[in-house]
Amino acid sequence: MRPVPTLLFDGDCGFCTTAVRWIERNVSPRCESVAWQRADLRGIGVTRQRAQREALWVTPAGTVYGGADAVSKLLLSAGGGWSLLGALLMVEPVRRVAHGVYRLVADNRSRLPGTTDACFRSEAGARHT
Repeated sequence: MRPVPTLLFDGDCGFCTTAVRWIERNVSPRCESVAWQRADLRGIGVTRQRAQREALWVTPAGTVYGGADAVSKLLLSAGGGWSLLGALLMVEPVRRVAHGVYRLVADNRSRLPGTTDACFRSEAGARHT
């Protein structure tokens, strides 16, 4: 069992890495941030395709949340006002909208600032899953 939750993100994507570093500085979630490329995905029970498709929040017990649900859990872990926002993201219809926005950003990250060639490769691979 892990002592704290783990946030898995695409460490080859400049946009993803920049976003995670901003979150670490400004939101201060109670977790360890790890690029999925450096994680034991098999040990976590996550496929490479899923890790390429979305950010993942892995609880100490091993429960995995992806995409907007991962963002919600991350915000909940930070406490304070961030926690309220995280809780709001779990309530319908906000949850449905959050999932749509997350997918829109994730599917178009190659067009966002900080993009690297890895973003294009990850997008192409994720679409084939």
